[in-house]
Amino acid sequence: MKLFNWTNIRLLLMFGLVIFLFSFTSKRNENRKLTNLVVVFVGDDAPFVKQETVNKLLIEKNREASSIQKVNLDLNKLETNLNSQEMIEKSDVFVSIDGVLKAVVKQKTPIARVFDEGSSFYIDYEGNRMPLSTNFTARVPLVSGGINKHNNEKLADLFRIIYDDAFLKKNIIGIEIMPNGSLKMHNRNFDYQIDFGILINVERKFKNYKAFFQKAVLDSSLYKYKKIDLRFTDQVVCTK
Repeated sequence: MKLFNWTNIRLLLMFGLVIFLFSFTSKRNENRKLTNLVVVFVGDDAPFVKQETVNKLLIEKNREASSIQKVNLDLNKLETNLNSQEMIEKSDVFVSIDGVLKAVVKQKTPIARVFDEGSSFYIDYEGNRMPLSTNFTARVPLVSGGINKHNNEKLADLFRIIYDDAFLKKNIIGIEIMPNGSLKMHNRNFDYQIDFGILINVERKFKNYKAFFQKAVLDSSLYKYKKIDLRFTDQVVCTK
């Protein structure tokens, strides 16, 4: 019976010691100051957001990282500050074991640039508006004409298809949205205009265009055409 009691006492003492050491270590860790600040951009290499901009959102009043205690950090608030920046899609903020405040930042991805009534803005991959950057200009199709709540979603799907396709991304440089909703597109290396029609059978039309292009480019006939008509789903009509 005595042995049993002594064993229980030892366990309680050990358990209490572990709790004390854990609390002591945690307290010391919280009171430690940051050693550095590191910002890592992932995804697209285009520098739409400067590192200095992210630094200011992470550390207010231009303070040095080494002057900030870990206990005073609100990581959720810092992430909210970063995610509210118009060029940032998502961020992850944390403090490493060695006291480095790290921010992993994913910028928004522009897939089209719209010119509308004197203003200009990007459409990002999610289909939302994205402001232009003073640091970098994205090489995306230039879009003119009206984008509204009725066609925004379908147009965003179209822009994504172009962006995700290496051939289309390289060759389609301009899109005109006509008053009746039909589209006219412009190619990078040739003078012809692509009459795309309205936003139906989009993938089929692009498939037809790519097949036509690969065949026509071999005999240099692309230089002869003024218009490539894709409005008819089962055929490509060319006008000289």
